[in-house]
Amino acid sequence: MTTLDGETALVTGASSGIGEATAHALASRGADVALLARRREALESVAADVEAEHGASALVVDGDVRDRATSEAAVEAVVERFGGLDVVVSNAGIGRGSDLETMTDEEYFAMQETNVDGTFFLTREALPRLKESEGTLVVVGSFAGQYPRSFNPVYAATKWWVRGFAHSVSAQVGDEGVAVSVVNPSEVRTEFGSEDGEPFEERFEPGTMTEPEEVAEAIAFAATRRGSSAQEIDLFRRDKFGDTL
Repeated sequence: MTTLDGETALVTGASSGIGEATAHALASRGADVALLARRREALESVAADVEAEHGASALVVDGDVRDRATSEAAVEAVVERFGGLDVVVSNAGIGRGSDLETMTDEEYFAMQETNVDGTFFLTREALPRLKESEGTLVVVGSFAGQYPRSFNPVYAATKWWVRGFAHSVSAQVGDEGVAVSVVNPSEVRTEFGSEDGEPFEERFEPGTMTEPEEVAEAIAFAATRRGSSAQEIDLFRRDKFGDTL
């Protein structure tokens, strides 16, 4: 297993689910981690677990990725604490509503501002530091960002944007030593969906969907490449194509 000894990672959406699992996966490989999400108490619990289990240092930076100042403050705090930034995982994302005709403005803007704007603000702020370290940006995309989706076209569109943005950023900064990877899961057993009803972690039985730790391992794989870039990793539940296409 390639290590991340001496490196620092910033993970958004780190208070639960994929983000929490990613913090553990990166710390287990030797990285110090900065955890960004809105729920400070939950972040502090994750940080304590990461430090106890892996002996890594964990920095809590709470805030909403929809706010440009959050990414600015997070990157500044990481560099001040650890001296640099090597891995950035843009994981924070939400889904709201489903049917286009009944979708509210609030639901629309929540997805746009979190999934699209949040990824843009974080990437813009982190890129200068990643150029310095010749580091890695990992963007969590989705199956919904690769195939037409009848369920929630707006959510799908935000993930198509995220995926296209990441690949185009890769084209722009690859010759400066920065790797950009996209990890595309299908359904994952996390809190996702809790805002509109039953979360995936309760809706689906263990073993029937992808677990957050599986996605975290894919992210860690992308983060530990040296001299190459894991351009895109698809991580679908095994019956996904039979069920969908």
